[in-house]
Amino acid sequence: MSRYRRARVPGGTYFFTVVTERRQPILTRTDVRQALREAIVLVRETLPFRIDGWVLLPDHLHALWTLPEGDADFSTRWRLIKRHVTRTCGPVYTRPDHLTERRAAKHCGTLWQHRFWEHLIRDERDFRQHLDYLHGNPLKHGLVERVADWPWSSFHRWARQGVYPTDWAGVGNDGLVAEG
Repeated sequence: MSRYRRARVPGGTYFFTVVTERRQPILTRTDVRQALREAIVLVRETLPFRIDGWVLLPDHLHALWTLPEGDADFSTRWRLIKRHVTRTCGPVYTRPDHLTERRAAKHCGTLWQHRFWEHLIRDERDFRQHLDYLHGNPLKHGLVERVADWPWSSFHRWARQGVYPTDWAGVGNDGLVAEG
């Protein structure tokens, strides 16, 4: 079995995908959203990071973060965020049918997949492609007809700043950006 090695660049910008266990569609529920918001605020008090982009979908989320100079520890941040959400909401969303021996032995909940996926952003073009991808994700998954209609996205902030037109179409299934 190969060992996955994460790219760790202090002060780097990273794109993340974090998924619920077995794709449970619970992340857009009010209690989970609130717990996630609280977790981010709490973690940023001691381990700061900038959220450059964000989209929350029912069963996964995408985020673009920039870490402080000299700091490459995104794993601890995600571990603390996921743990807070699990402790806050886990009892409501515990799924005994998802509790494997491994999860039980590690005292894990059944809300999140164990890991997350990350990509180190290489340059401005890479940043923009990933920002477009995350903002277009609700459209890609058929959750809305217009990117602007999805409430749990940093698209609205970027549109207010003039980076996107409010009628921006998003990313098509072919991966190409369709301009608004």
